[in-house]
Amino acid sequence: MSFMDKLKVRSALVKHQQGKKDEALKMYEELYQSGVIQASYMLPYSVLLLRSDGDESVFQKVREIMVKAQKAPDLTPERRQQLLVNYSVAVWKLGELDKAISTLESSHRKSPNSLTYQSLGFLYIETGDQEKALNYNLEALDYDDEDSITLDNLGQVYYRLMGDKETARSYFEKAHAIKPTQIDTLYFLSLMDEEEGNLSEAEEKIKTALEGNFSPLNHVSRSMAEDMLKRLRKAQGKTE
Repeated sequence: MSFMDKLKVRSALVKHQQGKKDEALKMYEELYQSGVIQASYMLPYSVLLLRSDGDESVFQKVREIMVKAQKAPDLTPERRQQLLVNYSVAVWKLGELDKAISTLESSHRKSPNSLTYQSLGFLYIETGDQEKALNYNLEALDYDDEDSITLDNLGQVYYRLMGDKETARSYFEKAHAIKPTQIDTLYFLSLMDEEEGNLSEAEEKIKTALEGNFSPLNHVSRSMAEDMLKRLRKAQGKTE
């Protein structure tokens, strides 16, 4: 990589860190189109694409970028783990859930880590396989009992797959205590507050969720959260 390319990569990463996502996205795209293969920018580039409200073509592009990033000279073991997660999210969104799961299962067998526990735990929930989702996420909890995403995953297993809202709440509340801004956790706690008639509490939680950065690995989309907020405000007689 040339000296000028290094400067461009550094500049793009700074823009990203500063929250200037549109500028960073443009610079990442220019680097990619010029043929620069470096994981240092390709991974954050793929994250920005995944977090965009793009269509199928965006996920196809992420898959393409991640395939090429496998040849990056700066691909460390840690970066490879992130690469495989981003690749798996893209192929899942393209309708290949089994392929996404098998990719992460292979990675997990070689090197169990929090990132694959979190991502694979969520994808098992998406399959609807109650037993596998529960057992794997309990295993993840043994690996790290203070991982807020794993706790949220378990909450979703009990809420979405098992219909056990009492147990689900206990996991969501533990997750919320560790990470108060976690979007899915806030959504489900808000949903349970709504069911129990605690509308103002539910509204505050969903407002906090809407301040976050939504990801494909969120069960709840921004539009779902916005719809909930509208419903809660209407139920309380509030106008926009």
